[in-house]
Amino acid sequence: MQTHWQVYVTMPFIAALIGYVTKRVAIEMMFRPVEFTGIRPFLGWQGVLPANAERMASTATEMLTGNLVDPREIFARLDPVQIAKEIEQPLLRVVEDVTREVMETYQPRLWEMLPTGAQQLLLKRVQAEAPRAITKIMREISGNIEDVLDLKHMVVTNLVRDKALLNRLIRDISRPEMRFIANSGIVFGFLLGCVQLLVWWLTKSPLVLPLFGLGIGWFTDWLALKMIFLPRSPRRFFGLYTWQGVFQKRRDEVAADYGDMIAREIITVPNLLEAVLRGPKSDRLFSMISREVQKTIDAQASVVKPFVAIAVGTKRFQEMKQAAAAKAAERVPETIRHAEHYAVNALDVRNTIVDRMRRLTPLEFEQLLRPAFRQDEWKLIAVGAVIGGLVGELQALLLLH
Repeated sequence: MQTHWQVYVTMPFIAALIGYVTKRVAIEMMFRPVEFTGIRPFLGWQGVLPANAERMASTATEMLTGNLVDPREIFARLDPVQIAKEIEQPLLRVVEDVTREVMETYQPRLWEMLPTGAQQLLLKRVQAEAPRAITKIMREISGNIEDVLDLKHMVVTNLVRDKALLNRLIRDISRPEMRFIANSGIVFGFLLGCVQLLVWWLTKSPLVLPLFGLGIGWFTDWLALKMIFLPRSPRRFFGLYTWQGVFQKRRDEVAADYGDMIAREIITVPNLLEAVLRGPKSDRLFSMISREVQKTIDAQASVVKPFVAIAVGTKRFQEMKQAAAAKAAERVPETIRHAEHYAVNALDVRNTIVDRMRRLTPLEFEQLLRPAFRQDEWKLIAVGAVIGGLVGELQALLLLH
């Protein structure tokens, strides 16, 4: 030992380096690359989260919709009357445009022959009724939101389509945990390196270094993952120090970060609107809009209905009403966006999530992040062990030669 003391001194530091490097590699392998790189099906790699995007997204969505966000409660906060007020001006323009387009398409001559006063009277009567129709539709939607919105489908679709977003959802709320994993590798690796030094000094066996390298990579990965989540409540060990899982300890901070991200990138007004208008239940919404538009036309077009019905026939008149309903539905997204600012504040998704997260049990809270590790954590631990073993073998070769 006196002759080769420099070699012995380096052992704990190399072990610490093994501990750190294996953790950094494991962390990066969770998230990168976003798409499969290599030769399919086996020769290559895709980040654990992106590779299991659908399962991860489904798990996250179950937690989100099961424990944090109730669509009925959220949408009940929207005041239908206020929505109608927010979109009143663009709505009036849409009504005028749709009415003119339909009349000019189906019966241009009749529309031109109508006195200007009759045209304006029709437009004003339909415009006057439009806010009431919107209010009625919003009330119906609010009371039966599950009929037109599949929130789970919306969230899963967005996360699977945008794997980088899924990565951020997990990585952004767990940066301190990832940092802890990497830094813990240094500490645990150094301590195990001291044991490695002693065993090497006593045995000089060429197997000691690769076996310890493998053990350091495996054990420190396993221990760091456990220490992120356990114990769920503060616990005193050996009467000397108290420890609580790193993730559990940051509950308030995680709640704020998670609520911000969900409200900013996932349950947003544009995403909700997209899901309502183009999701699996969108046909019900368009049926609702068509019904109300046609009722409004029947109720308010009495001033010109006799002329139109006689000129184009009852069947053609029905087609005109359906065309008006379809065109009105097409303009809904453009019109509703004028109420986005009001809707964001009224829905208050961010604060709702933060408040609900703070009420979760420790086990429920753990499920926000734990699924990202649970099923494939053995791969990350195995990679750490292999890298540690290879570095240990290289170290042994250098020492023996």
